[in-house]
This record gives sequence, structure tokens and C-alpha cells, in this order.
Amino acid sequence: MRLRSLTVIFISFLIAFLSWVLTPPALALTQIKLFDISYKDCPPELAKGAVISSGSAAANCFLVTGKAENGSNKTVYDADIFGRIYDANNDSVMQNRTRLGSIAEVLPGVSDFELRISVPANQPTPLKLKQFKAAGFSAAVRK
Repeated sequence: MRLRSLTVIFISFLIAFLSWVLTPPALALTQIKLFDISYKDCPPELAKGAVISSGSAAANCFLVTGKAENGSNKTVYDADIFGRIYDANNDSVMQNRTRLGSIAEVLPGVSDFELRISVPANQPTPLKLKQFKAAGFSAAVRK
């Protein structure tokens, strides 16, 4: 009986040890700081025929630009950009939507990014860009 209990304890420790050693690395989100955020009108070739997501109303095309700071020592992939955009009357430009787009690859350090957005033509400018941030993975997730 004593030998059996020692065998069970040994196997339990062996399984625990192997699961600790052989566990793959976690793909946790890496936070990316976004700063120097601004916007400008799209070039004519990008703005032609711009419509909002409903597909029927006219829209203005803008390029949101800024800097992305990756504080980790690894390249970050598929970084989702989140933020809030308001018009001149402080009305939300994108109702119920804070994910605005993504950056395919953010190298370690500071790099530039650009994001195209469409805003309904009836919303007055200048736009107000607030609470921008990004988060991505240290390995490619989407294929």
C-alpha cells in the first residue's frame, strides 16, 4: 500500500514538472503607446467614391497619422488601434465603435503609422481625436 501511494505521488510530481517545462509561451497582448495623433484629408485617389459603412451616404475620407511606441524588444503583429473621434460639435463620429483599424507590424522603438477613416459628410470638422492606444501580439496570429 505504501509503495502504491509513493508511486502516485512520484507520477503527480512528474506530470506537474513536465507541464511546467513543456508549456508553450503565452501570446499575451503587448500595449503600444500612440502619440502625436493628427489627421489630414485623403489624397484624391483614396477619397474617390467614399461612403460610410451603410453604403448609401456620402463621406469624407481622412488619414489619421501618428507615432507608435513599442516598448518591448519584440516586433508586435496585428496591433488593433482603439480611439474615440468626435466632430466639431462633440458628437461621436463612429457610434458604438472604438476599434478603428490595425497596424500590421510595429517594430521595437518608435515608428510612424497611418489609418484611413471615413466620416459622414454631414459631420462638421475639425475632428477631435482622443484616447488613442493600440495592442497587439508578439507573434503573427491571423494568417
